[in-house]
Amino acid sequence: MAGGTVYDLAREFDCHRVTISAVLKRRGVTLRRLSPSDEQVSEMIRLYESGLSLSKVGERLGFNATTVLHRLRAVGRTSRSSYQP
Repeated sequence: MAGGTVYDLAREFDCHRVTISAVLKRRGVTLRRLSPSDEQVSEMIRLYESGLSLSKVGERLGFNATTVLHRLRAVGRTSRSSYQP
């Protein structure tokens, strides 16, 4: 699947993205890291501000929660507390 993401492959083969990455690396495949576009960052902000978690925003857009958090911080947004009393 040239051009696909490890997330796509993980869904297709029903395993974790880290497993896919490890297999690809062992086989000599150079993995590329895709940065979110400006439009995707805008959508991250919109979805997060609508109440979705970082994880859910990431799932919808094909990024992990850490990427979403870093992009939100890069544009000056703060994250909500994950503490639930």
